[in-house]
Amino acid sequence: MQNRLFVAYKPAGISSNNFSKDIKRKFGVKKAGYSGTLDPFAKGVLIFAFGQFTKLFRFLDKTPKVYQAKLHLGAYSKTLDSEAIEEVKEIEQIDIKRIDDILNSLKGEIEYLPPKFCAKSIDGQRAYKLAREGKEFELKKIKSKIFDIKILNYTHPFLNFEIAVSEGAYIRSIGALIAQKLGTVGALTSLERVREGNFIYEDERELNPLEYLKTEENSYLRDKNDILLGKKLLKDDFEKNEDGVYHIVIDNMLSVINIDDGKVSYELNRIRMQGC
Repeated sequence: MQNRLFVAYKPAGISSNNFSKDIKRKFGVKKAGYSGTLDPFAKGVLIFAFGQFTKLFRFLDKTPKVYQAKLHLGAYSKTLDSEAIEEVKEIEQIDIKRIDDILNSLKGEIEYLPPKFCAKSIDGQRAYKLAREGKEFELKKIKSKIFDIKILNYTHPFLNFEIAVSEGAYIRSIGALIAQKLGTVGALTSLERVREGNFIYEDERELNPLEYLKTEENSYLRDKNDILLGKKLLKDDFEKNEDGVYHIVIDNMLSVINIDDGKVSYELNRIRMQGC
């Protein structure tokens, strides 16, 4: 299977897993990996990889993740989105400066509860499955970093906002938190991921992974076959030998090494950069 990295655009109304099946049929491949699962009601950027490139996800720079969302103020939903709105309360229009102040107050690191209808594992079962069955369980608070957040439009009772966050953030919960700080409840009626780091949707254009790695490039000063053959390596044989994770390209083959406490280990070795 040819190695390939690209960005696809998941439409709303389909799970990321089912969308992955569509991608595999489209490209005629049996296996594909994707990063950054989107809820079925959400749409937008989904990073896909075929072949050996599926091993690269943890080394790709996918931060910040940028979303555009519409929050229905006064709408109550157990799922925190439009899939299960149970009640809509009429609330007075809110001063836009107050909204702006609330959004600005969220910048930085925040701690909050993930939505109960999420994919977190609880004793081996998905939280959303337990929630749908009406079973009681508790989720632990998580921390996320909000790099930026701003109002796109406010047409009462709908607040459109854009948010840039760290990986693993739950925009549904952040939407509910915004509503709570405004003295009401709220549910997302739309959610679009427009960017992950420098990954944007460009008609599934094939990407060069080297342009998206978060690791620093390094050079090996001895026989290149030492790396190509997976031999034991010494830190002093690298141009940069401080502790850290580095990538090296030799004969169009990518390797990722980790220097930790002076010892060198392979994270990945011999990933062919074909098509790049």
